[in-house]
Amino acid sequence: MNFQKANNITGWLAFGVALITYWLTMEETASYWDCGEFIAVSYKLQVPHPPGAPLFLLMGRFSPF
Repeated sequence: MNFQKANNITGWLAFGVALITYWLTMEETASYWDCGEFIAVSYKLQVPHPPGAPLFLLMGRFSPF
């Protein structure tokens, strides 16, 4: 077996392991942005990321829930 074939097989095995791990651990629904982080910092009107998202944070702060 030459090195190119061994490298190719090793690469596909690593890809397969990563893909299976991703499929087994991914969420059922995709979340938009970092929702948990945005919900946590909107309570105190902190800035989660440098650009922020001021409208989203203000709406989160003033919502009745």
